[in-house]
Amino acid sequence: MTRPPTAAQRRVIDTADPVTGRLKGTETQLAALVGRGLAFRHPRPPHDHFLTPAGHRIREQTTVTPEPVGDTPTATGVFTARVGGEEEIPDAGPSRVREVHSAWQGLLELRRMTNPDGATDRPCGWERTHLVQAAALALEAAGHHPAGQDTEGYRVRATPQPEAVAVRGPDGETLRACAATLERAGWQAGEHTDPRTRARYLLASPRRA
Repeated sequence: MTRPPTAAQRRVIDTADPVTGRLKGTETQLAALVGRGLAFRHPRPPHDHFLTPAGHRIREQTTVTPEPVGDTPTATGVFTARVGGEEEIPDAGPSRVREVHSAWQGLLELRRMTNPDGATDRPCGWERTHLVQAAALALEAAGHHPAGQDTEGYRVRATPQPEAVAVRGPDGETLRACAATLERAGWQAGEHTDPRTRARYLLASPRRA
């Protein structure tokens, strides 16, 4: 790509589904994004268009704040998985439950559309490039609670290892429950001991087969 996207194309990119990258726009706009390598047309019906990794990078660099939609509790209207340890945790009421459920269903659809065999029980490419968010979404969608400033729960963090995140919890029972959830969601998870603190944690990575 030698030229930045036009204002109209940028709006299409900025309003893509935050989890799946599914695009909505005119055929001309979508075809132009495909031509620039920022989107692809899925070969299977209904032949929707999705952001490519390059398109996701453009979207993440955006300075445009989408307008809130409906009762979305986030100020920007963009879904964010809770990784644990956030200074402020928004209301975890029915609207958040609906938001998390919708994001998880969208992610399963993205798996179906982008995994070569259409499998929904195995993480897709987006998850492998957004490890922390993907693992946190799987945990929250299953009903686990993230840690707050003064409350116990899971914390998902990046690690130096490729394609691996660390999941920490207040006790072994929490870790075992998180491991079971991640394995059902298509991840591999095993318990390890921090050599410095001796604290137990999970090391989780997306399963490939």
